[in-house]
Amino acid sequence: MTSGAHRHAQEVCEPGLSLYARALREGRVARAAAEETPCLLTAGLLTPDPDDPGLLEPVPPAVALHRGLRSLADRVADERGHAARLVETFEPFLRLTPHPTAAPESPAIGVLSGPARINEAITSAMAEARREMLCIQPYTAPADRPPTVHLLPMERDQAFLDRGCRIRTLYQHTLRHAPTIAARYEQIRGDVEARTLDEVTDRLILLDRTVAFVPANKERSLALEVRHPALTAYFATTFERLWELATPMYPEAVRQPTLNGVTPRQRAVATLLVEGHTDAVIADRLGMNVRTTRVHIARLAAGLGSESRAQLGYLIARSGILDQERDPT
Repeated sequence: MTSGAHRHAQEVCEPGLSLYARALREGRVARAAAEETPCLLTAGLLTPDPDDPGLLEPVPPAVALHRGLRSLADRVADERGHAARLVETFEPFLRLTPHPTAAPESPAIGVLSGPARINEAITSAMAEARREMLCIQPYTAPADRPPTVHLLPMERDQAFLDRGCRIRTLYQHTLRHAPTIAARYEQIRGDVEARTLDEVTDRLILLDRTVAFVPANKERSLALEVRHPALTAYFATTFERLWELATPMYPEAVRQPTLNGVTPRQRAVATLLVEGHTDAVIADRLGMNVRTTRVHIARLAAGLGSESRAQLGYLIARSGILDQERDPT
C-alpha cells in the first residue's frame, strides 16, 4: 500500500466498508463486486487473489491498521525533518543580523539549543497555557539497563495542573511498568491521563494546541519551538488519532488480553517480523533491546512449531495472530 493510499484509508465510502466486511466474512469477493467501490483498492484493503484474477482477497484489519498508523508516523517525521532543514538553511543568515532595528514578531518556527534553553522555553510556554498539555514520550531501549524516560519537572507539572489545566501523555508500551513512571503518577494531583502504544512518534509537547516542542536532531540537544497554526493543528490531530488507538494506563489501567497463548507484545513483534524487518529494527521500533526481541521471536517459533525464520513468517500469516483485534478501551 502506498503512502497516498494510507492517507485515504479513512475515506473509504460506506458501500466500500460493507463490501470489505463481506470480504472478511467470506474470505474473498468477485472483482466485479468492487467496481462500484474503487476506494477499497485505492486504500489497499483488497488485493488480487493470486490463484484467480477474478477474485479479490481482504487485507487483514490488523495489518491494514498497522500500515496506516506507521504511514501517519512517517509523515509526521517527514514534516519535522523539513522543519529542521529549514532551520539549518536559514540559521547562517540569521547570524548576519544579530541586532535588528525593530523587534520581530515571534517566529512560526524557532530553534532552541541546549537542555537549559529548551527547558526554559517549555517552562515559559507552560506558564502561559490555560487549557491542556499533550505529550508523546517514546523510549529507545539501552542494551542492558532497565527502562528510563525523560520526565518534565514535577513541580512545573503540578503548578500547571493546579491552575485547572489538563495533561495527557502517550508512552511507548515498554514504559508501562517502568518504576519512574509509576512513582510519578503516585505523587501527582490533578486532571492527568496516560495511555500506551507499541509504537509512537518522536517526542512531542503541545500546549493549548498553539505551541509545540519537538526534537531537531538525533541527540536531542536541539529542539524546534513551533507556533505555526497548520503544524500545531497537524500535531494535535496526530495525537488524538494515536490516543484513540492507545491502551489506558492511568488513572485506570487496562490490561491487553493474551489471546490463544499469544501476548500483545508477541503480536506486535509478529507484525513487524512478517513485514521482513530484522531483529534490530523490530527492537528499535518497539522500544525493546534486541535480546528481549529474540526471546519473543523464539516463543512465537516454539508456539507455532517453526524451524526457520522464513517458515515462522509464513506460519504467523496463516495462524490468524495478526487478525486478533486490540481493544483500545
